[in-house]
Amino acid sequence: MAAARTAVWWAVALGVVWWEAVGCGAQPVVVASYGQPRLWLKPYDWSYLRVELPASFSSVTMDFATDIDIQREHLKDLPRRELAIICLMNSNPPIPDISDSFLDSLLSNFLAVGSFGSTNNQSNLAQCIPFQKNTTIVLRNDQISPGIWYIGYFNGLGPARTQSKMISRGRARSVSTSITIEGCPTSALRGPYCNETIETISCSQSSRYSKSRNLIDLNIDERKSLNTREHKRHINFLSQWNHLDEKGVGSNSTTYMRMENSITCAISNDSLCLRHGDIKFYFLDVVNIALQFEITAMNFGSSQKSLICYLRYNALPQRDLHDYSGDISSAPLVLKLPNIGRWYIAIETVNKAQMNSTASAPLLDTTCFSLEWQVTGCLNGKAGTNCSWEAYVLQRVPKRSPSVPFESYYVPTDERASLQNSHFSLEQFLSNSSNEPFAWTYFFLDIPHGSAGALIHVQIKSDKELNYELYSKYGGLPSNDNWDYYASRTSSSTGAVFFSLQNSTNADMDLSIFYAKEGTWCFGVKHPSDKATSQTYMSISLQGCHRNCNQKGVCHSSIDESGLTFYSFCTCDRDHGGFDCNEELVSPNGHIWQSVFLIASNAAAILPAFWALRQKAFAEWILYTSSGISSALYHSCDVGTWCILSFRVLQFMDFWLSFMAVVGTFIYMATIDEASKRAMHTAVFILTAILAATGATRSANIGIVVAIGSLGLLIGWLLEFSTARRFICWSWRINLNIPQRWPSFRSLLWNTLELLNKRFRWLYLLLGFVTLAFAATSWKLESNSSYWIWHSLWHITIYTSSFFFLCSMRIDTVNHSPEPNYELTRQDSLPRSESRETS
Repeated sequence: MAAARTAVWWAVALGVVWWEAVGCGAQPVVVASYGQPRLWLKPYDWSYLRVELPASFSSVTMDFATDIDIQREHLKDLPRRELAIICLMNSNPPIPDISDSFLDSLLSNFLAVGSFGSTNNQSNLAQCIPFQKNTTIVLRNDQISPGIWYIGYFNGLGPARTQSKMISRGRARSVSTSITIEGCPTSALRGPYCNETIETISCSQSSRYSKSRNLIDLNIDERKSLNTREHKRHINFLSQWNHLDEKGVGSNSTTYMRMENSITCAISNDSLCLRHGDIKFYFLDVVNIALQFEITAMNFGSSQKSLICYLRYNALPQRDLHDYSGDISSAPLVLKLPNIGRWYIAIETVNKAQMNSTASAPLLDTTCFSLEWQVTGCLNGKAGTNCSWEAYVLQRVPKRSPSVPFESYYVPTDERASLQNSHFSLEQFLSNSSNEPFAWTYFFLDIPHGSAGALIHVQIKSDKELNYELYSKYGGLPSNDNWDYYASRTSSSTGAVFFSLQNSTNADMDLSIFYAKEGTWCFGVKHPSDKATSQTYMSISLQGCHRNCNQKGVCHSSIDESGLTFYSFCTCDRDHGGFDCNEELVSPNGHIWQSVFLIASNAAAILPAFWALRQKAFAEWILYTSSGISSALYHSCDVGTWCILSFRVLQFMDFWLSFMAVVGTFIYMATIDEASKRAMHTAVFILTAILAATGATRSANIGIVVAIGSLGLLIGWLLEFSTARRFICWSWRINLNIPQRWPSFRSLLWNTLELLNKRFRWLYLLLGFVTLAFAATSWKLESNSSYWIWHSLWHITIYTSSFFFLCSMRIDTVNHSPEPNYELTRQDSLPRSESRETS
């Protein structure tokens, strides 16, 4: 059974790539394309797009078109809340770093290069560029690796006061994306220009025992853990080494055994020859956790040359860009604990004289040699450098009725762990060692497809002081020298955007990895080798939001623009912000004062309401009173005090009645009959209701409402003037004698100015326009951080402006209505000649 299981444990593909001149290969063809139509992002909004690059891709072209056209030299002057960026990241959705140093580096690099920065496959930071009108970026397969990439769109950065229901001020931004992926037409070609030929080579697999000291003492208990068939084969092999029988290892035995699984691939000297200056490429696919792989050169007899080997993970190596390198003509190149994935290998010959001197060395003849790759791993649940530590595969158990689609927890696939509990006892799984002060225990888990927007939450709790260290690594075994994230009781890895260690005590360790990459993760627990007497529990789970938004918000889940990946995010309450709502932006006392201002400032509606009631303008009195009350109720619900109706209904009522109060003031200033006023009010009701229902919070609404009010005032005056007899009987006959007509126009203009002078109190009218302009300014200056003060001033100034406009009207003390004045209609106010014509 074990041999059958290990038969599919490795799948190794090796190829030979001939380095040819550009243009000699086949032309790349389009293998995939993505189209993202116009995407609108509200202030502090974001979205993701998942893009998959196939293994045969040669280049990817990304075109971004936005509605921003800012000069590059002015980008650094933009405040952080107005900075819109596009980020690219491998394997998981990007979270932009909002530190000043990162943003300065981002803008400086973009101003210099105009593209993404370093796209190193191992980078844990997103590579970002700011929005520009049109941006085209081309990346080749020697720059980025195939696989899953995420594009993130962000409009505004920083720990904004999201404030849940409160208004987010700022401009919405749009972006369109077009992505074209080109690849080689056949699987035998590779490279940016499809001019590199790949040849598949067969490999052999074997399992073997090796004899060494200080490894694993295969005692009776360990042999009983093997299945029957493997147990017999194991015993037979051991008996040949140390004369053991099936009762176990002798008491005086000092020999330790380990079992390894290896894959060996070789290329003979007949098929591998290099000329001076040529480079040949190979690739090796590691599909499971490996102990090491080793590259050895054989039959290389030249003493004047060195054989240089370059290694790079998931991308083609170059002389000046690689992960590992070495001279394999003198010693094998050994890579410990390689990551799962594709490793690219480049081989070239270099003259030793040229390496030791800057002088040019003479060209030598073609040299042939053979290479051998050997990939080695551990069997039977073992891991580590010497296959001496315990390794366990964790089983994913989905939670019942999860709040997000991918919520689950992980437990060992062992009868000692229960699938019903989300935690398990750690001591019973720890490795034993009598030769080293510390031992390692490894736990492997798999993040499923489509859940890269989740987080891994690990918690260790003990009844005594913890003496454990936790290392994690994606796609490989962690060690003291090679890990992605690290945490202990007293310290953790720093500077990681995707990592958090919080609320840890002497007996509790709590850490999270945000937006975990899909695939295999390994967690290594480093612990004292002696048996612990404590009771420690460990839990590993896949969750939505970090610490459930710290109880300061609500966790939501969404899906990226491609529809292939879920991701979670927090909607914070009115006083907190940040990725996980952990940043307090408003103190409790500050929240109380802001609530008082927002609610109490609506008392300014008493001014116009009292004036309207005193003048017996009952329709206007009801309008101002209901507007002030509805605004107070809306903000009472908005700040979390009390909601008499749903928030949406209260918001609609607030904005609608506010718009009506502004327009109603202008209509009242036109002294027209009640029938005409009712008709105008009906039309205004419909228009302002549409504005409040379709885009209440738009700043442009202020200009629209003032324009509607001004139009109503103009129509009212026209209706008023049309009732005058002289205005109706005005002679419309065409008279081209302008000098003869000029006295009539001058008299009309003079009488109109006299009418306006007698109609209004100009000081109040001026104060009305000043306060109205200040109200519009307050609306425009509202932002997430200063919403409360500016919106409170908006309440005060908009109602005060209505009060001043009402006071500017001269009132008929008898009828308690605006005093009509028909100076333009009196016969004696017109020239005598015009009077004769009319009569």
